[in-house]
Amino acid sequence: MTSVVIYKGDLRTELIHLKSDQLVENDAPTDNNGKGQRFSPTDIVATSLASCMLTVMGIKAQSMNQETLMLGAKADVKKTMASEPRRISKIEVNITMAKKASDKEKSILENTAKTCPVAKSLHPDIEQVLQFKWV
Repeated sequence: MTSVVIYKGDLRTELIHLKSDQLVENDAPTDNNGKGQRFSPTDIVATSLASCMLTVMGIKAQSMNQETLMLGAKADVKKTMASEPRRISKIEVNITMAKKASDKEKSILENTAKTCPVAKSLHPDIEQVLQFKWV
């Protein structure tokens, strides 16, 4: 098992990562009867895409002995919901790189982000928009 999810009441759940005992709580969003005081399940999905992209870019940068290229990298995430059925329709990820890189390094890292496991796991109906800003 990877994790356990416990319903705590009032549209809140507690997520426990079994290997580390790390705990995350989430709420239903305000536009779906929730308080919106925590990440919603769909916020976590969208944010996981960006986290996965930065993580695999870091792995690739390490394998190129260029991990310093990733230091200070930041991803801004915007999730768009659709109705009928209610679902994530679009995830926009804008990655800002804080370090200079060669054109070859940029190409390798950008392609790595586009092919991260979360990106490849999301339903094809979810539009994924990825933009990079390099210093």
